[in-house]
Amino acid sequence: MASLFPCPTLSSHSPSCKIDFVFSPLPEARTSYPKFNGSSSLAGQNFGTCRFSAFRNSNSPSFVPMASANREPMVPPYRVLITGSSKGIGYALAKEFLGAGDYVIICSRSNERVESAVQSLREEYGKQYVWGTKCDVREAEDVKNLVAFAQEKLKYIDIWINNAGSNAYSYKPLAEASDEDLIEVVATNTLGLMICCREAIKMMANQPGGGHIFNIDGAGSDGRPTPRFAAYGATKRSVVHLTKSLQAELQMQDVKNVVVHNLSPGMVTTDLLMSGATTKQAKFFINILAEPAEVVAEFLVPNIRSTIGNGSMKPTYIKFLTGVKAYSQIFSRLAFGARRNRYFPED
Repeated sequence: MASLFPCPTLSSHSPSCKIDFVFSPLPEARTSYPKFNGSSSLAGQNFGTCRFSAFRNSNSPSFVPMASANREPMVPPYRVLITGSSKGIGYALAKEFLGAGDYVIICSRSNERVESAVQSLREEYGKQYVWGTKCDVREAEDVKNLVAFAQEKLKYIDIWINNAGSNAYSYKPLAEASDEDLIEVVATNTLGLMICCREAIKMMANQPGGGHIFNIDGAGSDGRPTPRFAAYGATKRSVVHLTKSLQAELQMQDVKNVVVHNLSPGMVTTDLLMSGATTKQAKFFINILAEPAEVVAEFLVPNIRSTIGNGSMKPTYIKFLTGVKAYSQIFSRLAFGARRNRYFPED
């Protein structure tokens, strides 16, 4: 169920910096989606956009962020990177961004899945707008290579969505979980998220328009128990805390051109969720609350784009399945039998 945890806003402070000038390319504005032949990379096109860079003071030696007072407005088409996006909700989000006219980079730990997904997306939207590469978010070197790949293809990323996650396709009490499954879940959902946030922040702090990071939550993120997948729920609870901590860190460091948000898709009918429909209770709630990835993406992407488009640099928590919506659907099911046997027979 979607988390109901509120997200704090950040105040602004003036950074101490010195300014120099460099030039960065921008991809051409996209007004339609023709399938024509062209370069597979936008690097090197349309040079001449001036940006400011600033060297942090000695208290933050690892950062070289932009002078936020001179941050360029972020305008569409946006440059989007989505982890874990060769299938499921990540793939649906990629399609929705492409349909809106944006440029998209997808990735997965499987070369074969990435190649297949990129081919399908290029057939529908054109090869000039989508790229893919292998990336295991558990490996820091892979994530650094992902950043280099993104900079090669698009120069910079406006929207980075941390979607990669795992439950090891295992639904059982924690006492019965294997070492391998626990390591898989924690390494992907917690360590992988931290690595991705670290590299995304370092990259975006030096971009002309800054950037927005969206961390996807999941069951357990609101603090409710997740029996049979306790490890997964614990890692998703940590997503909310990590996001809040990063918001506070960026405020402390006077980094005002990078924002970290939470994104809540609710219950999505992915392989991960459906593999857990082995009890009467699980089938009951999946039938009532779960939605196909395409339906969720159709809601989330316009909200993400409008958050970026309004120019605000305050963190948000975009939720598909709100508490009110969930309780309303449960009431309709109990009172009128709505959504009964929608995906699984309950009798």
